[in-house]
Amino acid sequence: MSEFSERLKQCRQAKGLRQQDVAEQLGIIYRTYRRYESGETEPTISIALQLADFFQVSLDYLSGRTD
Repeated sequence: MSEFSERLKQCRQAKGLRQQDVAEQLGIIYRTYRRYESGETEPTISIALQLADFFQVSLDYLSGRTD
């Protein structure tokens, strides 16, 4: 699992949300979001920015560049 997928999962769990909840809030397909968390695929930069904004963290944090 990549640093991005690990942190994405941690952010979601910290907010007490299901993967389905996040996907619906962002208007993306649940299966696609699930793949981001499992590390099977990586989001486009625009989706990554939406994820960072949604979880109120920086892209640097999600990508593992900062703590």
